[in-house]
Amino acid sequence: MTTDTNTDLPESLREIVEDFAETGPDERLELLLEFSSELPALPERYAEHPELLEPVPECQSPIFLVTEVDDPEQGPQATVHLHFSAPPEAPTTRGFAGILREGLDGLSAEAVLSVPADLPLRLSLTQAVSPLRLRGMSGMLSRIQRQVSERIGRI
Repeated sequence: MTTDTNTDLPESLREIVEDFAETGPDERLELLLEFSSELPALPERYAEHPELLEPVPECQSPIFLVTEVDDPEQGPQATVHLHFSAPPEAPTTRGFAGILREGLDGLSAEAVLSVPADLPLRLSLTQAVSPLRLRGMSGMLSRIQRQVSERIGRI
């Protein structure tokens, strides 16, 4: 079920938003926790070099991310890959990271940069998580978009 309000999202992210919308209010937090448990571990090259990870201070829980851009000289057509590190005791933060990774990893820089800032609100989680946590997800998204812009030379 595609809604008019989500046609501006990449398909992978649109499907996630629609899954949350179609899930009952009581089960949305469980769906978020599924994304938390599915967040892959950091690749070894980052696990062994934590200094390469960028913190996301907008999040209450400690989370670090790395945004890789394959062939940045391709500009908007370059492919983006995301890696996150968040402790298991921060399941909400890990869940948001899992959503962003599943929804954005492997997309073009152009697609990542076009994701609207109101994405966290579209997940229908306003009754399940605090506004502060939603701002944390917004912080993750804006940091990813800033890193992509820097890597393809848009900033």
